[in-house]
Amino acid sequence: MSAAKTPASSFAPLAQPVFAVLWAATVLGNTGSFMRDVASSWLMTDLSVSPAAVAMVQAAGTLPIFLLAIPAGVLTDILDRRKFLIAVQLLLASVSIGLMVLAHTGMLSVSALIGLTFLGGIGAALMGPTWQAIVPELVKREDVKSAVALNSLGINIARSIGPAAGGLLLAAFGAALTYGADVASYIVVIAALIWWPRAKNANDALAEGFFGAFRAGLRYTRASRPLHVVLVRAAIFFAFASAVWALLPLVARQLLGGDASFYGILLGSVGAGAIGGALVMPKLRERFDADGLLLGAAVVTALVMGTLSLAPPKWFAIVVLLFLGGAWITALTTLNGTAQAVLPNWVRGRGLAVYLTVFNGAMTAGSIGWGAVGEAAGVPGTLLIGAAGLLVAGFIMHRLKLPAGDADMVPSNHWPEPLVAEPVAHDRGPVLILIEYHVEKHHRTAFLHALDELSQERRRDGAYGWGVTEDSADPERMVEWFMVESWAEHLRQHKRVSNADADLQGKVLAYHTGPEKPVVRHFLTINRPGKA
Repeated sequence: MSAAKTPASSFAPLAQPVFAVLWAATVLGNTGSFMRDVASSWLMTDLSVSPAAVAMVQAAGTLPIFLLAIPAGVLTDILDRRKFLIAVQLLLASVSIGLMVLAHTGMLSVSALIGLTFLGGIGAALMGPTWQAIVPELVKREDVKSAVALNSLGINIARSIGPAAGGLLLAAFGAALTYGADVASYIVVIAALIWWPRAKNANDALAEGFFGAFRAGLRYTRASRPLHVVLVRAAIFFAFASAVWALLPLVARQLLGGDASFYGILLGSVGAGAIGGALVMPKLRERFDADGLLLGAAVVTALVMGTLSLAPPKWFAIVVLLFLGGAWITALTTLNGTAQAVLPNWVRGRGLAVYLTVFNGAMTAGSIGWGAVGEAAGVPGTLLIGAAGLLVAGFIMHRLKLPAGDADMVPSNHWPEPLVAEPVAHDRGPVLILIEYHVEKHHRTAFLHALDELSQERRRDGAYGWGVTEDSADPERMVEWFMVESWAEHLRQHKRVSNADADLQGKVLAYHTGPEKPVVRHFLTINRPGKA
């Protein structure tokens, strides 16, 4: 009976008109983007036979995401998301119009192609975190996970259609018409965004400014050990796996002797394999944990790279790339899902932006590096080197286990409001918070260990300094202290504490003895006379 209910729940978000319209428009927009990327990658092989130059197209598209993903995550939280998305779509449409005009006039050069691809990458960097952040606005709370899965499915539908359609248009009508089709797709997306009846942002007295939100996101990332594991695993996997993406145009043209339409079919095969991988993912998760799935993705990707280096028949290359698509979507969903699971809502956009930064940084550095290796070792040799490296790294990284991601990150709202003698200006700070505990001597070691765990939570939620001291006259009296940059940031800290954090605090409080709860004091910086 549960199996019969699964399809309905999986596609339930499409019953909500706003999500359905924006989802369909996004699929069409992504299809156009893949068509544009195929045209650009293939044109570069016409303009230059250098592996480094061909790899630069992918690097130019991913470098801006590496540089701008975190600022984009911040902008997502402080701007009107609908207007922001419309502006980004206009930027991307302008890029494709420029490519269309230059291709039509025969004035497209290596530098112009790379430069406009870089501008397109800027648009993608600004758009990525925002599309993810609007999902909870479009569907019911219980449908959010299904909506995220549908977005992933939509991207892979576009990946399976766009490259093949782009390759066919490029072979039949030329690059200008292919770029023109991409421009038309942006018009549809912009129309859908204009139609979206989004409510205006409510005024929030504790709303964060750009630089404050930026610092808070970086503080959380530095203090989150589970997120560190995800980022390391992602960086290693994508740095090696990027070899096949950087050199695939040359594989299609030089090793397999194909044309533009064949290159599009290869990319379409990857997309089709990704759709298949997404459909069988629930069954795979029943048999393997996240670490097993990521190791399997590394092994399959390495085998595909090794097979392509042997210049197999065209039909066999198409079949092999189906497996690449399945492995790729397995790695993406495993790492992205784990990152989402360890992030609370208040910093989810910024945390995912850091993940995107690492992902695209690894892809960018990998593309440039594998292009340079290709100049020296040739395309087949580079693929073999990348495959061997991915296999070795996959088994080594398998020992660094991904976090389970089962902690309850919902805000607990259990902290009482701080006592104040008179209203405190939100920008006043820094703020020093002191918490006094009484811990018996035989519990001291266990208490300090629990407090060390709690210190990570303090830093994640807003503290930039933390420590613990003891009373010289009474070592059983200890004071935990931490610094927050402003009174407003401390009030936000109250709202950020999750149920998992509350459990950790409860573990610390279990060692406190005495009839009263630990004493909490807040100290505000005093501006001395004559000081601003």
